[in-house]
Amino acid sequence: MQDQHDNGAETAFRSARRQLAGRCRTVTEARWFALTVFAVILTNAALLGVETYPGLAADWHHWLRLAEHACLAAFTVEILLRLAAHVDRPRDFAKDPWNLFDLAVVLCAFLPVVRENTTVLRLLRLARVLRTARFLPQLRVVLVAVARSLPGTLSFLLVGGLVLYVYAMVGWVFFSHEDPQHYGSIGRAVLTLFLLMTLDGIGDAVHTGLEISRWSLLYYASYVLLASFVLVNVLIGVVLTSLDDARATEQDEPSRRGPRAAENEDRGLLLQRIATARRALDDLEQGLSRSESGAEEGGVRSVGNDDNCYTAQPSGPRGTP
Repeated sequence: MQDQHDNGAETAFRSARRQLAGRCRTVTEARWFALTVFAVILTNAALLGVETYPGLAADWHHWLRLAEHACLAAFTVEILLRLAAHVDRPRDFAKDPWNLFDLAVVLCAFLPVVRENTTVLRLLRLARVLRTARFLPQLRVVLVAVARSLPGTLSFLLVGGLVLYVYAMVGWVFFSHEDPQHYGSIGRAVLTLFLLMTLDGIGDAVHTGLEISRWSLLYYASYVLLASFVLVNVLIGVVLTSLDDARATEQDEPSRRGPRAAENEDRGLLLQRIATARRALDDLEQGLSRSESGAEEGGVRSVGNDDNCYTAQPSGPRGTP
């Protein structure tokens, strides 16, 4: 009976947890909830902009503090509702990186060290503005694409750094004496070539190089072709490939959530049926125990009546001694 009671309590707890998750999920998935959170994020961004004006910050210091606390309270309620919406499946909450980002941004505001450091607190408040990506699908796709392009971008930076170093050394060898302002050291040469990668000032650089040597034209032409056209196009190709992958992932996400939601719904129905079957078995067991106890009491009564009959029975038939 104790095991049955524990099973019943556990089933009731799971049912209550599913009901809580369902109600909170209904709130968090509502359009008005998303629009409200988005408005709070924009309000937080506007408050950060107002604080950059010393006069306004001094005159409205008290109200700005109240508005900041109100925004923090709104973000805290939001993350609590999102946590409660995943109370029946906590792993799904941790699988979404945006949920972890939101949780980290909100929790950092309550840390003692962070709250005392004004600069760090402002940076964390600025990080809340990035949460707009959750409510803007196109921006979320771009951020995911940038994150996925980082490995390819690192490879591009290595190749670009090697090209810059080689051309900077060549420029230092040939132009350091005649043009020390741009090629006087390896650092200045790298900075000059990095700015020339955007083709800004390439005309002046070519004219200055022609005054030094005609071979400078080959130097600048090969550098522009390799750095400005080849490497930049490679970087653009890496970013575009990552952007296509991010879009495909964003389009596949609803189809993945559909079977998962159906699976969770089927699991909830199955658990409800199991709970109903357990209650029916408990009722049947109680009915059997009552019928057995009633049968035992009836047997005892019948035995007592038989004894009385035996004692009241006459010793023999009528007319016999």
